[in-house]
Amino acid sequence: MDKVVILARGLGTRMRKVDDRAALTREQRKMAEIGVKAMIPIDRPFLDYVISSLAEAGFKRVCLVIGPEHDAVRNYYSRLDSKRVTIDFAIQEKPLGTADAVAAAEEFAGDDNFVVINSDNYYPPEALAALKKLDSAGLVGFEREAMLKGSNIEPERIAKFAIIEMDDEGTMKRILEKPTPEQLAAAREPICLSMNCWRFTKTIFEACRHIEPSARGELEVPDAVQYAIDRLGERFKVAVIKATVLDMSSRKDVGPIVERLAGMEAPL
Repeated sequence: MDKVVILARGLGTRMRKVDDRAALTREQRKMAEIGVKAMIPIDRPFLDYVISSLAEAGFKRVCLVIGPEHDAVRNYYSRLDSKRVTIDFAIQEKPLGTADAVAAAEEFAGDDNFVVINSDNYYPPEALAALKKLDSAGLVGFEREAMLKGSNIEPERIAKFAIIEMDDEGTMKRILEKPTPEQLAAAREPICLSMNCWRFTKTIFEACRHIEPSARGELEVPDAVQYAIDRLGERFKVAVIKATVLDMSSRKDVGPIVERLAGMEAPL
């Protein structure tokens, strides 16, 4: 199982928002202005670090889901002389949501199991490797306390992140979006966050075709996953891990991530 789909179609609304407190270089500001978070340069594009972490975990085939206007991403990775991974592209014509983005990569995935991650998150290799060890569909459950202690994400944002409800065997029952204080208090320890780090079978494509837009008007991966569980009998195992994710959502994230990744090599 060596295929990964990286969702890189987002509009980058938060990244495009001007923040005078964020000290960006000229090239960083250029990418921020067009909202292409994955290409924010940190010596090299942020997405290079994301892909290098995948290679470190043993993945070899990457598909970038991009929009037809994302020439910066396509041009850079089409010309890249990568040794550890091959890079393909899938086009999501309109930004209709994450489930629609996953569906765009159906031809790339074929009948194989594959991983799906965000392009604006740096996931450590040990978390990605945990997905390879599963014998079914699944996701990484990032322990909330570890995220609070080690991520660049503010505690106020983490408090609103989706948590995973699972049974005694470690199988996911559902995702609780924006949990209330009461739900957090009632959740069993360790409380695990979903950071959109998934392992899917081809069943997910049928689920993506059957869901309706969410309240936000988007076709969303958690809804497709719940459909796969409830209607198609798919089981999602949770790989619980004490590791942190770095998030490149807005301009104020650039400085802390530069510090975290400083000196890190990212061979592709």
